[in-house]
Amino acid sequence: MARRASVTHLVAAEEASVFSNRRDAGRQLAQRLAHLKAQRPVVLALPRGGVPVGFEIASALDAPLDLVLVRKIGVPWQPELALGAVTDGGDPEVFIDRRLVSELAIPEDWIAEETARQIHEIERRRRVYGAGYAPLEIAGRPVIVVDDGIATGATMRVALRATRRRNPSLLILAVPVAAEDTLASLQSEVDEIACLQSPADLRAIGFFYRDFHQLSDAEVSKFLIWAAHPAENR
Repeated sequence: MARRASVTHLVAAEEASVFSNRRDAGRQLAQRLAHLKAQRPVVLALPRGGVPVGFEIASALDAPLDLVLVRKIGVPWQPELALGAVTDGGDPEVFIDRRLVSELAIPEDWIAEETARQIHEIERRRRVYGAGYAPLEIAGRPVIVVDDGIATGATMRVALRATRRRNPSLLILAVPVAAEDTLASLQSEVDEIACLQSPADLRAIGFFYRDFHQLSDAEVSKFLIWAAHPAENR
């Protein structure tokens, strides 16, 4: 039987205020996840944008913070349109939207080349972000997977499937804003969803943030250091 998540704390977009920035979104989202604190969860964020959100959730729940490294595989002439996604690991999880491949007549050799290129970028980011740190052990613990927003869901779907293979006791998706239909399509991948805004017509995730600047690798590393040493550098 397909897994169906409980969807908690959904708020229509018109009823909620725009977030000041990703950290503000994380603080608001953390309030909706407070019931998990006693269960000693682990927070896994998608870089780059999910890291400040995840940092605030981890801080509020006294939880460790780590990364799920996923790269979007974009359409050749429109890279922001997700054709699929790939995640890191010895056996990378790959998702390709075959309907879109067929509709756009995208060559298979290009998909293979782009997938390899994104795996190489994942390996680079793991070296930059994870220098000196081993991935957290999550088996048997609740895991909260976090991003700053979800549009098509291709990247998040891969992240959730890769995380599920690591045997968490519960898998929770937490996101400040997500397209309503995409959120519904992800319910079978998780045990619980916490989302603050789920508009039926999501035009752009950045619309919901006053500050939605592109984070640098240095900013991501800073949040990871802060999370590892919570009494310092706040």
